[in-house]
Amino acid sequence: MKKLVLATALSVLAFSACANEVAPSVDKQTCEKPVYPKSALMNEESGTVILSILVGPDGNVVDSKVEKSSGSKALDKATVKIYSSCKFKPGAKDDKPKQAWNKLEYVWNLSVFHWLFG
Repeated sequence: MKKLVLATALSVLAFSACANEVAPSVDKQTCEKPVYPKSALMNEESGTVILSILVGPDGNVVDSKVEKSSGSKALDKATVKIYSSCKFKPGAKDDKPKQAWNKLEYVWNLSVFHWLFG
């Protein structure tokens, strides 16, 4: 699958910076293809969403919450949908998988979206 539109995993860890702890990381190949919400397209909405994602030791999303809204409920909801569909490499402590939070950023940009998916 094509890479997500300007999607970038932030290196912000939700737990201590000990060398033996690793944050979860997203496997972008497993994510649902982004779909620009029709209402956001009609209103020409764009923006950046920052999500906190709780990843279980099995790599599945357990919970998510919008940390910073794009200003559009439709774009925020679509971002949650995209990342909830992804498989993650789970966080680890002492080389053992563990449930952990990570922050992800998704940028919705009308001109780039039309170029890639239009």
